[in-house]
Amino acid sequence: MHDHLTAHITELDQQVEAHAAERPQARRLMTHPGVGPVTALATEVFLGDPERFVDAKALASYVGMIPSEYSSGARQRLGHLSKQGNPFLRFLWCEAAVHAIRRDAALGRFYRRKLQQKGLGKARVAVARKLGIRLWILLRDQIDYDEFCRRAPSPATAR
Repeated sequence: MHDHLTAHITELDQQVEAHAAERPQARRLMTHPGVGPVTALATEVFLGDPERFVDAKALASYVGMIPSEYSSGARQRLGHLSKQGNPFLRFLWCEAAVHAIRRDAALGRFYRRKLQQKGLGKARVAVARKLGIRLWILLRDQIDYDEFCRRAPSPATAR
Protein backbone atom coordinates (compact mmCIF):
# COMPACT_ATOMS: atom_id res chain seq x y z
CA MET A 1 0.00 0.00 0.00
CA HIS A 2 2.83 2.41 0.92
CA ASP A 3 4.61 1.78 -2.38
CA HIS A 4 1.39 2.35 -4.31
CA LEU A 5 0.74 5.67 -2.54
CA THR A 6 4.35 6.80 -3.02
CA ALA A 7 4.13 6.07 -6.74
CA HIS A 8 0.82 7.95 -6.98
CA ILE A 9 2.24 10.96 -5.12
CA THR A 10 5.28 10.99 -7.41
CA GLU A 11 3.01 10.94 -10.46
CA LEU A 12 0.93 13.83 -9.09
CA ASP A 13 4.08 15.83 -8.31
CA GLN A 14 5.24 15.38 -11.90
CA GLN A 15 1.87 16.56 -13.21
CA VAL A 16 1.99 19.68 -11.03
CA GLU A 17 5.53 20.44 -12.21
CA ALA A 18 4.43 19.98 -15.83
CA HIS A 19 1.47 22.36 -15.39
CA ALA A 20 3.70 24.92 -13.69
CA ALA A 21 6.24 24.68 -16.52
CA GLU A 22 3.49 25.39 -19.08
CA ARG A 23 2.35 28.61 -17.39
CA PRO A 24 4.60 31.66 -17.80
CA GLN A 25 3.34 33.35 -14.62
CA ALA A 26 4.07 30.25 -12.53
CA ARG A 27 7.55 29.97 -14.06
CA ARG A 28 8.12 33.62 -13.16
CA LEU A 29 7.07 33.01 -9.54
CA MET A 30 9.33 29.96 -9.26
CA THR A 31 12.36 32.18 -9.88
CA HIS A 32 11.94 33.42 -6.30
CA PRO A 33 13.97 31.29 -3.86
CA GLY A 34 11.80 28.96 -1.79
CA VAL A 35 8.82 29.01 -4.17
CA GLY A 36 8.06 25.69 -5.81
CA PRO A 37 5.49 24.63 -8.40
CA VAL A 38 2.60 24.14 -5.96
CA THR A 39 3.03 27.55 -4.35
CA ALA A 40 3.51 29.23 -7.73
CA LEU A 41 0.42 27.65 -9.26
CA ALA A 42 -1.73 28.35 -6.20
CA THR A 43 -0.60 31.98 -6.04
CA GLU A 44 -1.30 32.51 -9.73
CA VAL A 45 -4.72 30.85 -9.60
CA PHE A 46 -6.00 32.29 -6.32
CA LEU A 47 -4.80 35.85 -6.90
CA GLY A 48 -5.94 36.02 -10.52
CA ASP A 49 -5.28 39.37 -12.15
CA PRO A 50 -2.72 41.20 -9.97
CA GLU A 51 -4.02 44.58 -11.15
CA ARG A 52 -7.20 44.12 -9.12
CA PHE A 53 -5.28 44.87 -5.92
CA VAL A 54 -4.68 48.58 -5.35
CA ASP A 55 -1.67 48.02 -3.12
CA ALA A 56 0.11 45.46 -0.98
CA LYS A 57 -2.19 46.10 1.98
CA ALA A 58 -5.22 45.20 -0.15
CA LEU A 59 -3.48 41.96 -1.15
CA ALA A 60 -2.65 41.08 2.46
CA SER A 61 -6.23 41.81 3.46
CA TYR A 62 -7.58 39.59 0.66
CA VAL A 63 -5.41 36.69 1.78
CA GLY A 64 -6.23 37.28 5.46
CA MET A 65 -2.76 38.18 6.67
CA ILE A 66 -3.66 41.40 8.48
CA PRO A 67 -4.55 41.75 12.15
CA SER A 68 -8.17 41.98 13.19
CA GLU A 69 -9.07 45.29 14.77
CA TYR A 70 -11.03 46.12 17.89
CA SER A 71 -11.21 49.89 18.01
CA SER A 72 -13.34 52.37 19.86
CA GLY A 73 -12.93 56.11 19.83
CA ALA A 74 -9.28 57.10 19.69
CA ARG A 75 -8.05 53.73 20.96
CA GLN A 76 -6.93 51.20 18.35
CA ARG A 77 -6.46 47.56 19.36
CA LEU A 78 -5.06 45.02 16.93
CA GLY A 79 -5.73 41.32 17.49
CA HIS A 80 -4.85 38.04 15.82
CA LEU A 81 -4.86 37.45 12.05
CA SER A 82 -8.22 38.02 10.45
CA LYS A 83 -7.90 34.77 8.41
CA GLN A 84 -10.63 35.99 6.07
CA GLY A 85 -8.91 34.79 2.91
CA ASN A 86 -7.87 31.49 1.44
CA PRO A 87 -6.38 29.22 4.14
CA PHE A 88 -4.53 27.07 1.59
CA LEU A 89 -2.71 30.06 0.11
CA ARG A 90 -1.78 31.32 3.59
CA PHE A 91 -0.43 27.87 4.44
CA LEU A 92 1.62 27.66 1.25
CA TRP A 93 3.08 31.14 1.72
CA CYS A 94 4.07 30.25 5.31
CA GLU A 95 5.72 27.03 4.16
CA ALA A 96 7.53 28.76 1.28
CA ALA A 97 8.68 31.52 3.63
CA VAL A 98 10.51 28.99 5.82
CA HIS A 99 12.52 27.90 2.76
CA ALA A 100 12.94 31.41 1.39
CA ILE A 101 14.60 32.78 4.53
CA ARG A 102 17.43 30.29 4.02
CA ARG A 103 17.99 31.32 0.40
CA ASP A 104 17.25 35.06 0.35
CA ALA A 105 19.54 37.22 2.48
CA ALA A 106 17.11 40.15 2.80
CA LEU A 107 14.25 37.90 3.94
CA GLY A 108 16.61 36.17 6.35
CA ARG A 109 17.59 39.48 7.95
CA PHE A 110 13.94 40.53 8.15
CA TYR A 111 13.04 37.21 9.77
CA ARG A 112 15.81 37.42 12.38
CA ARG A 113 14.79 40.98 13.28
CA LYS A 114 11.11 40.00 13.66
CA LEU A 115 12.11 36.88 15.59
CA GLN A 116 13.82 39.07 18.19
CA GLN A 117 10.93 41.53 18.31
CA LYS A 118 7.84 39.31 18.14
CA GLY A 119 8.73 35.64 18.52
CA LEU A 120 8.67 32.62 16.24
CA GLY A 121 5.05 32.47 15.06
CA LYS A 122 4.61 36.15 14.33
CA ALA A 123 8.01 36.29 12.62
CA ARG A 124 7.06 33.44 10.27
CA VAL A 125 3.75 35.07 9.38
CA ALA A 126 5.47 38.42 8.80
CA VAL A 127 7.93 36.78 6.40
CA ALA A 128 5.08 34.92 4.68
CA ARG A 129 3.22 38.19 4.16
CA LYS A 130 6.36 39.84 2.77
CA LEU A 131 6.92 36.85 0.46
CA GLY A 132 3.34 37.03 -0.78
CA ILE A 133 3.72 40.73 -1.52
CA ARG A 134 6.93 40.01 -3.41
CA LEU A 135 5.15 37.35 -5.47
CA TRP A 136 2.36 39.82 -6.22
CA ILE A 137 4.95 42.37 -7.39
CA LEU A 138 6.52 39.77 -9.68
CA LEU A 139 3.10 39.11 -11.22
CA ARG A 140 2.03 42.77 -11.38
CA ASP A 141 5.24 44.07 -12.97
CA GLN A 142 5.84 40.97 -15.13
CA ILE A 143 9.41 40.59 -13.82
CA ASP A 144 11.45 37.72 -12.46
CA TYR A 145 13.30 37.54 -9.15
CA ASP A 146 16.62 38.84 -10.53
CA GLU A 147 14.95 41.97 -11.88
CA PHE A 148 13.12 42.39 -8.56
CA CYS A 149 16.48 42.34 -6.76
CA ARG A 150 17.97 44.87 -9.20
CA ARG A 151 15.08 47.26 -8.56
CA ALA A 152 15.31 46.99 -4.77
CA PRO A 153 17.13 49.75 -2.90
CA SER A 154 20.53 48.85 -1.50
CA PRO A 155 20.55 47.48 2.08
CA ALA A 156 22.69 50.40 3.28
CA THR A 157 20.04 52.97 2.31
CA ALA A 158 16.90 50.94 3.08
CA ARG A 159 15.48 50.92 6.59
